[in-house]
Amino acid sequence: MVTVTSYGAAQTVTGSCHLVKIGSVRILVDCGMFQGDGGSERNYEPFGFDPAKIHYLVLTHAHLDHVGRVAKLVKDGFRGEIIATDATRDIAKIMLLDSASILLEDYKSIRKKARRRGDEASVKEPLYTKDDVKEVFNKKWHTLEYFQEHKLKQHIKVSLGNAGHIMGSAFVMIDYQEENKAKRIVFSGDLGSPDRLIINSHDKIDEADTLFIESTYGDRRHKSLDESIEEFKEALVSTLKHNGNVLIPSFALERTQEILWLLHEMHDNGELPKCQVFLDSPLAIKATKLYNQYTAHLSDEVQYRPGRGRDPFSFSWLEPITSREQSIAINQVKKKAIIIAGSGMCNGGRIVHHLKHRLWNPKNLIVFVGFQVEGTLGRSIIDGAGSVKIYGEDIIAKAKVHTINGFSAHADQRELIEWMRPIKNLKKLCLVHGETEKMQTFARVIKDELGHEAHLMEFGIPLSV
Repeated sequence: MVTVTSYGAAQTVTGSCHLVKIGSVRILVDCGMFQGDGGSERNYEPFGFDPAKIHYLVLTHAHLDHVGRVAKLVKDGFRGEIIATDATRDIAKIMLLDSASILLEDYKSIRKKARRRGDEASVKEPLYTKDDVKEVFNKKWHTLEYFQEHKLKQHIKVSLGNAGHIMGSAFVMIDYQEENKAKRIVFSGDLGSPDRLIINSHDKIDEADTLFIESTYGDRRHKSLDESIEEFKEALVSTLKHNGNVLIPSFALERTQEILWLLHEMHDNGELPKCQVFLDSPLAIKATKLYNQYTAHLSDEVQYRPGRGRDPFSFSWLEPITSREQSIAINQVKKKAIIIAGSGMCNGGRIVHHLKHRLWNPKNLIVFVGFQVEGTLGRSIIDGAGSVKIYGEDIIAKAKVHTINGFSAHADQRELIEWMRPIKNLKKLCLVHGETEKMQTFARVIKDELGHEAHLMEFGIPLSV
């Protein structure tokens, strides 16, 4: 009997975690953090399964909503093998170490406030520590090239295809035998648009029995990449020419490198007005070094620069910011600055400080270039909140806001449909990683376009495949 149970990304966008049982073999696909409303509390809840009984953990990519609880999984007893691409392994290490630092800082802050209330005993220890993260990378890892097969127990094979989402991202193919018939389960992971700025576009497959596909943008189509680039350039140039500042809440992986590459091109082509550009994210700085290390993943257009000894993600006006003191000093810059900082959803990180100091000013511009989960500060700003609470203070939201979804690392409705179209012999189609209403919209489009009934996965409820 073969079952799949979703313990995350089930009618929600975050917390990706799917347990595949093939006979006695247990394979976990991703183990991500929950983000947004109630996410912090959910991360501390016990897993709905025994981590010690998981034989394999397959990671689709290194975003925290896909790897953020791996250290907790190991801490709670996982002793199996971890399977991923080389890039995902290396990026996951910096992501998890950064996450452990944030968890510790949050813990200290909460404990200090609780101590003043006389309620210190109620404060939970951090979800995991840097020592716990180090244990993850002391485990047995098996890294794969795209479409390289890896044999597991009981004649089960796992292989990975390029998902085109971020560097090293993959969709997962699990091949096995059932009643002497070859069967295949596919998890899309997060699929990228075929038109990407800096990495190679996704691969496709032609056969699967069961498909679990993401549906983040299953209800809409993005603007074209060219349109989005023009919108991005026009918004930046207009703001800078009027002595405003531009804040870009950006994910450390992929989105930051795309923005840096675009700014580099604008600078070289004379399109960027004279300004100061701050990359205020130690994590993004580390991630960018890895992007320069794994140049084989970069598109031909970007690759040529390292070959000439030039960094495609750097230029003379760019100032990487590492220390807290350097970050605070940016507050003294009153005009003509571009500030790129995490977190991408504004639910923590240095961008929150910059929003506190600049969101109130109508001369400034906030550019959102990634999906904002419900319950995050970024979502509140996009949804038009007149004011938001930042560090206990009500900040009026008067800065201009641009949402440029053509930069999204997620495929849109049309691109998801076209990725599925060539798949033959599909018997079961399941939607994951999406908000319920968007999944329902996507399910109707799938029925109209492809003739498949789509099942919306529910948290903790096993599905026979």
